[in-house]
Amino acid sequence: MVTRLILVRHAEAEGNINRRFHGWFDSSITEKGHRQAQRVAERMDTIPVDIIYSSSLTRTLQTAQYIADRKQLPIVRTDKLREINGGDWEDMPFDQLPVLYPEENRIWEEEPHLHKMPNGESVAEFYERLLGEVKHIISSNLGKNICIVTHGAAIRTLLCRFYGHKLENLKNIFWHDNTSVTVVDYEDKKDEFEVLMEGDTEHLDFELSTIANQEWWQNFMEEKRKQNKLK
Repeated sequence: MVTRLILVRHAEAEGNINRRFHGWFDSSITEKGHRQAQRVAERMDTIPVDIIYSSSLTRTLQTAQYIADRKQLPIVRTDKLREINGGDWEDMPFDQLPVLYPEENRIWEEEPHLHKMPNGESVAEFYERLLGEVKHIISSNLGKNICIVTHGAAIRTLLCRFYGHKLENLKNIFWHDNTSVTVVDYEDKKDEFEVLMEGDTEHLDFELSTIANQEWWQNFMEEKRKQNKLK
């Protein structure tokens, strides 16, 4: 029996636009985020959904509500779909992390599978929490189309399992934009996932994108282009 997961990253939140680390820090979505959420909800009109799950943080619940209103479905809230617990990093500006936590930040950037947030969660613990909850959700809804509204690092981490990779491959999986859509089928007899769509944002134009308009992303993409030229 095939169960379909439709994973949606939350809309642009205060931490995204202010470039602050928000894991469990409970921020709200921005004005642009509300427009993004409306767009992704409209897009979901063409995607069958039987049930909606959401991380219990405000930014995911606000995003999920747009989808729930159009689908006329309730939202099942769960703490286990939350973003990674950033511990001492919570609400800290991203540009301060390499200054105050140079080695931890290096590991987060270069070897994320080995990272542990200072006084927070390790990536390995985060992975086990997320995967356990996704497996529980699937077992409770076999054969259904399940919308899961969660977070950027959460989707990125889960993609390791969806692609059948070890957690060590996390560094090779891209960050995707706010309200990006990832579709995955799960075959229970084989215990296998198949990624049908990853990080798609066809419902957003350039103006409504978050990461395309941010300097860090532009620099990241330029570095990737340089690396590809050298290969």
